Amino acid sequence: MKNAFIRYIILRVLQCLMVIFVGITVTFMIPRFTPVDPVEQAITRMTMFQASTHPEAIEEMRTSLATLYGLEGSIFEQYLGFWGRLLQGDLGPSLSSFPRPVMTLIRTSLPWTAGLLLTSTIISWTLGNIIGAFAGYFHHKKWSQVLGVVALMVWPIPYYIFAFVLLVLLAYVIPLFPLSGAFAIGATPGLNWHFVSSVIRHGFLPALSIVAIGFGGQFLGMRSLVSNVISEDYILYAEIAGVPNHRILKNYVIRNALLPQITGLALQLGMIFNGAMITEFVFSYPGIGYLAYTAIFAGDFSLIMGIAIFSIVAVAVAVLIIDLLYPVFDPRVKLR
Repeated sequence: MKNAFIRYIILRVLQCLMVIFVGITVTFMIPRFTPVDPVEQAITRMTMFQASTHPEAIEEMRTSLATLYGLEGSIFEQYLGFWGRLLQGDLGPSLSSFPRPVMTLIRTSLPWTAGLLLTSTIISWTLGNIIGAFAGYFHHKKWSQVLGVVALMVWPIPYYIFAFVLLVLLAYVIPLFPLSGAFAIGATPGLNWHFVSSVIRHGFLPALSIVAIGFGGQFLGMRSLVSNVISEDYILYAEIAGVPNHRILKNYVIRNALLPQITGLALQLGMIFNGAMITEFVFSYPGIGYLAYTAIFAGDFSLIMGIAIFSIVAVAVAVLIIDLLYPVFDPRVKLR
């Protein structure tokens, strides 16, 4: 059993590394097959407001930019150089925020995204599954039916639409929360109540939009799974034997229905670059999502690639972590 479990871990780690390798390779190749040349775009921006520029100066500038962004030589040479820089944590400078490195921009935005989206996803997953389990088991109750209708109404709404509604209602019509930003202007970052409370107030509406939509999906999924589990023979036998409802729900229903939801959590944790990123743009929240939109609008070749690479690694690592923890929830994995 021990050797089988070790093989399971090794296989999952190798799969994770393969996904990262293929994903990063595709990210490297796609921009080079597009008609957009980031070097020419940079030269155009630099010379746009100049009356005249010497051709030799432009050529030197073109050569320097190609070297700076790793675009000189053949595709194979660029690919080897790309991996060499990437393994050193160097994604080059940003075109739109030159000369700031791409890694610096991502490192600055990452804590805000992790704090907002990671926390919101875990909260929505936990609440959705717990309440969904009770609603599925006590499906004949009125409150269960009402929650089901509300979840069906909220879940199909896109993140950004719900975010706009919250922004208009609770930040403009009823100004209970700030319109944008991550903390109040002039607040000194640190572990003090003034800064922490400001971060909570600024992050409440973005988090609420993510939690509400995520809760609807998790609630409906868990309620459906529980509805299937409670029809099994061992549940009926436990009820006939007089086992208390809370014990049946905890030890037999939730534990069996939760397994598919754990797999869904891995995808949610990794896919922070989905519709929830639009929430950051709506609230001007300085996370990875807002950074990605500004990079796209500015045509920042290097920054877009850096964010794409980070998203690939985040998804792969999140799925790997859940895969490694899965035997804790499902002992059958250890026996395979």
